[in-house]
Amino acid sequence: MEKKKRRFGDRKDGTWLRDIDSLHRMGPYLLRNRADREAFMEETIDLTRAKEYLAKKNAAKPEFTYSLFQLICSAIVKTLVLRPKMNRFIAGRRVYQRNYLSVAFVAKNSFHDDGAESLIMFYVDEDNTLDDMHDLMEKKLNEVRKQGVVDNSTDVMDKLTRMPRPLLAVVSRILLILDYFGRVPYGLIKEEPNYSSIFLTNLGSISLNAAYHHLNNFGTNSVFIIIGKKGPLPFYDKQGNVEMRDSLKIGITLDELIADGYYYSRSIKLFKYLMEHPALLENPANEEVKYD
Repeated sequence: MEKKKRRFGDRKDGTWLRDIDSLHRMGPYLLRNRADREAFMEETIDLTRAKEYLAKKNAAKPEFTYSLFQLICSAIVKTLVLRPKMNRFIAGRRVYQRNYLSVAFVAKNSFHDDGAESLIMFYVDEDNTLDDMHDLMEKKLNEVRKQGVVDNSTDVMDKLTRMPRPLLAVVSRILLILDYFGRVPYGLIKEEPNYSSIFLTNLGSISLNAAYHHLNNFGTNSVFIIIGKKGPLPFYDKQGNVEMRDSLKIGITLDELIADGYYYSRSIKLFKYLMEHPALLENPANEEVKYD
């Protein structure tokens, strides 16, 4: 993101939006918790072109394969770059434009009941491409699954939870106060998913359908995306004819006060368009797309 000179009221992670309309300035005072401001929607993604694209791309470089999850993440990143209001957050009852773009998700280190989970968060640039996204994700997953690196967020929680319960309650309260004023030490939250632009959960990887997931009041994450499992679904043309296509259900929970319904609608439309025209993701994320 382009760096701007910080003014009074700005945070390290966001620029205070002083000139927004009164509805969005007043809203956080009436709906104080992020969980109180949730809006949930569900969309169906036609995977026909995405699967064809991945098959062709992976056939050309079988040692350097791309996954549907990477394609989805790349489409989300491009959507946020081109639709920057989706990368806003509310903290301390003020609306901020986030100063960075990041993606977070939970990765299962092994598919067993007792398999550990790692919290993955990485930062992306506005000119990143699908190839960049692939490299960033592969590097992070390799660190936690093959090298056994413990992510920063889990490491911090491991240390905090060794404290006696009364002391941990005090520390947690202090963290919430610091969070309100944007003063949580960067070392504690640099890989904390609740401070990410986008937080995803890939339920399809464990054969579950997309469903609602709440936002968290701690942190600044304002958009949570739930990816369901793939499967055939009916699609109807204008004449009422039906065709079964491989599809994906996606649930989206967001803070309704970071933008308005029309903005959300066009943002989701762009995301769906990118998934149906995946070759566009080979271009820099900040390259404009005509999708009307």
